[in-house]
Amino acid sequence: MTTTQTDSKLNGFDAEALKATMAAVSADPAQGVAGFRVTTAWKGGTRSDSRVKGFTLGGRQIAKDFTIRADEPEELLGGNAHANPQELLIAALNACMLVGYVAGASMEGVRLDSLEIETRGELDLRGFLGLDPAVKPGCDSLHYSVRIRGDGTPEQFRKIHESVIAHSPNRFNIAQPIRLTSDLVVG
Repeated sequence: MTTTQTDSKLNGFDAEALKATMAAVSADPAQGVAGFRVTTAWKGGTRSDSRVKGFTLGGRQIAKDFTIRADEPEELLGGNAHANPQELLIAALNACMLVGYVAGASMEGVRLDSLEIETRGELDLRGFLGLDPAVKPGCDSLHYSVRIRGDGTPEQFRKIHESVIAHSPNRFNIAQPIRLTSDLVVG
């Protein structure tokens, strides 16, 4: 991903707008409460469509209209029409962290030439298929590599990296146990 400076935006990111948002949230923490909702519907076989119709920010409803499609590969009895749920989870992790690197670089005045995050993980199907109760149904670990290039110093890039580790919401959600509750509605 190659970027250039346009108007007041470095890396296509408005650092001044972020500073204004930070000041507003600091002055009124309720303005920083963001709520998200995704509804996923079965589309036959292993296919699903997840709909994003909006989110809340500071108590305001903000409209959005996106569909995220998922499927499993043929080897896992799907049609291989879309990324599978694990790939979407990893993509969401990468995308969230990428925003942090772009914001951090822009706030530091660092022009980025390229940025790429590659994440890898493995799971054992015996856990998912319920064949061995000793095997976890998900990944034991994920590993990601960040490849970043720009006019920053190694110290600036290290500072940005540490900030992403400390502040990325999706990194936090995956790296830390969070409470997950459920309801079942039949009929």
